[in-house]
Amino acid sequence: MSQVLQLRSERAKLNESIQALAKLESAGENLTADQLAQFTDLETQFNALTDKISRAEQAERIAATSAVPVSESAQGRTGPPQGRAHGHIHGGGPAEAPGVRMAQMVRLLAAAGGNQHQAAQMAQQGGFSTDVAMALSTVTPGAGGVLVPQNFATEIIEALRPMSVVRKMGARSLPLNNGNLTQPRITGNTVVTYIGTETDIPITGMTFADTKLSAKKAAAIVPISNDLIANAGVSPRTDDIVVEDLAVSMGLSEDLHFIRADGSGSLPKGMRYWAQPFNILPAPAVDTLTLEKIDLFCGGMMLRLETANVMMKACGWLMHPRVLRWLQSLRDGNGNKAYPEIEQGLFKGYPVGLSNQIPVNLGAGGDETEFYFVNFADMMIGEDMDLTISFSNEASYKDAEGNMVSAFQRDQTLVKVIAKHDFGPRHVECIVVAINVKWGAGM
Repeated sequence: MSQVLQLRSERAKLNESIQALAKLESAGENLTADQLAQFTDLETQFNALTDKISRAEQAERIAATSAVPVSESAQGRTGPPQGRAHGHIHGGGPAEAPGVRMAQMVRLLAAAGGNQHQAAQMAQQGGFSTDVAMALSTVTPGAGGVLVPQNFATEIIEALRPMSVVRKMGARSLPLNNGNLTQPRITGNTVVTYIGTETDIPITGMTFADTKLSAKKAAAIVPISNDLIANAGVSPRTDDIVVEDLAVSMGLSEDLHFIRADGSGSLPKGMRYWAQPFNILPAPAVDTLTLEKIDLFCGGMMLRLETANVMMKACGWLMHPRVLRWLQSLRDGNGNKAYPEIEQGLFKGYPVGLSNQIPVNLGAGGDETEFYFVNFADMMIGEDMDLTISFSNEASYKDAEGNMVSAFQRDQTLVKVIAKHDFGPRHVECIVVAINVKWGAGM
């Protein structure tokens, strides 16, 4: 474990003790002299650790900036490259797109069997950017794998945006400090009134509540062909393929949980279970459905957000493709498309996000689905930037059909990516869910 992570872990334990004492006092219990002294001592230790963490992080940044790739000092900056451990691994030019440096780091480590020293040599000798070589020279291996440098982790999170529909629709990414984030929200506004001469101003105040996010561990396993790793120099687009594989695997997992996870155990709570009961609406039945009923129902979903006194900055629809294609097929009495704006990716004037992670086999008959109207500007993704990767060419994994697949037998390398994040709305009123939706069943 790196020094920064170890110090953060120690500080988190101190914070737990401090919060336990604070909870006693907030419950009306008077702290004893020993408890007060303990609180002061814990506070001092917490502040000292915070200073240490700041210095350690600065030291890591300096080390990453000034590091010399593994064998550079021995052969000289202008010396010829030494014999390559894997001569056919070459850099694909400057890393421009988000996540490319992370992809290069992944395939170098995979080609080196997880050996950082060898991967750093290959990076230097293969013409990779100095950022990649320095990162491989300075990152600290841990029991769970290799900790990805924070600037590389930030890039792969940015690459997730087009892959994850929740991110693409406008959910905000916020950092988790020590794995936690408490975001206050207003539940009741102040009341502004007009007064007459010599009339007292009524005293009013806002009421608040908190949305608390805590890091949940998410793991993605990405199988990569060993041929792709070994012949990475053949095409500069290889890095794009690796980035896409990582981003798609992580993005699909995020959508699955950010939309419908129930928050039990180690899972984050998704929008379906953040929605309040008064914002969960049964859709009208198909057999008596008319365009007027569709307009009235969808307008009612929009109205619930419009009357919730929230800023509607990034509202949009979230649905399974089945629902959108069914709406797209509807015609009015003259044979015209009922909702022509769907061709522009809009419905009722708001953008539509499509996700296969919304099930279509709900209900007793197994043919129901859901769709959502959400103010995505109020959706928060708490991110812990500690991203860890590890490798194996001997492990097995389950494919999409649930069958066990041997990476060794398939000549693949498995990349395991561990990320930590959580999801929650700033205002729970910003989520409206349509349930019992049979629209498009049988298509």
